[in-house]
Amino acid sequence: MAEETKFLHTPVPKFDGYYEHWAMLMENLIQSKELWSLIEAGVTVAPANATVEQQQAADASKLKDLKVKNYLFQSIDRSILETILVRETSKDIWDAMKRKYQGSTKVKRAHLQALRREFEVLAMKESESVNDYFAKTLAIANKMSAQGETLQEVAVVEKILRSLLAKFNYVVCSIKEANDINTLSIDGLQSSLIVQEQRMKAQAEGSEEQALKVSNSTSVGRGSGRGRGRNSTNGARGRGRGRQGKELVECFKCHKLGHYQNECPEWEGNAHYASYNDDEEMLLMAKTDQVLNSMNETWYLDSGCSNHMIGHKEWFFNFDNDNRDSVKLGDDSRMTVMGKGSVKLKINNVVLLLHIFVGTKYETKIS
Repeated sequence: MAEETKFLHTPVPKFDGYYEHWAMLMENLIQSKELWSLIEAGVTVAPANATVEQQQAADASKLKDLKVKNYLFQSIDRSILETILVRETSKDIWDAMKRKYQGSTKVKRAHLQALRREFEVLAMKESESVNDYFAKTLAIANKMSAQGETLQEVAVVEKILRSLLAKFNYVVCSIKEANDINTLSIDGLQSSLIVQEQRMKAQAEGSEEQALKVSNSTSVGRGSGRGRGRNSTNGARGRGRGRQGKELVECFKCHKLGHYQNECPEWEGNAHYASYNDDEEMLLMAKTDQVLNSMNETWYLDSGCSNHMIGHKEWFFNFDNDNRDSVKLGDDSRMTVMGKGSVKLKINNVVLLLHIFVGTKYETKIS
């Protein structure tokens, strides 16, 4: 055990240009060695005609001073030591460092003024965490304390509360209502804000995850085609997109979720429609089983159909026999389109021109 402690060396802090921090570390080291009196009072000098005891005390003081000088020599860089003219004792070196880097009263006042301004304009940034902002604020407060102005804890607490981000506003109100600011410690405030920050972060991550799930579920089943027709998987009419679950489908008639327009319960009978089995056009038709054998037949006007069909080819005054299609009616029956042309109707002395399809086995006209 004695051999192990023999090789233990106390690390000496290196001077890095920040005098206040370095002086605090060095003072703590020298006091732990019970040698701080040599910095404050200097080396004991034996008087003339000193007694044996006085001479021994002076020699012991000089030996201790050499130990302190050894710590200072290890801590201070050679280039800095060369600028110190008087370095006979440890007190000479310490005082020289203090004058060189802490400055005169005028310099300290100017430095303190700059620190006050920095403290007042300090505000939390979006990219900073609670720990980062507390560290920055307390660093400035400690620098001010080193220059001779000690900030009260309540002043630091109030500064932090009024300079947090807007998302902490409700937290600040809660803290002020539940605590006495005059007795609230900096550590207590920091712990409260860290808990709230972690809660906000968890909620934000949960919202992003939920939004991603909704986005994925919406995009599932979307096809790359842009035609209009029936989807091959579930028979529903579409506009170029594969079908996802109906829970996200909005009806264009009643604007409710859960069904398509052709399945809307608000349609009367919900059966007077037809779909066209092609990717480029949709034929919406209605059907009736009424049979009329005269040229003076009944027409259903304003039925809401986008296309119309009759079964009498001889009624057309112009006709395109090359137009061939097939439609599926609301009762699941199919009808073949044999052509397309124009028909004139005279209603109340008004002549109407209709563009109509010719279909097989279709007797009643829809307009």
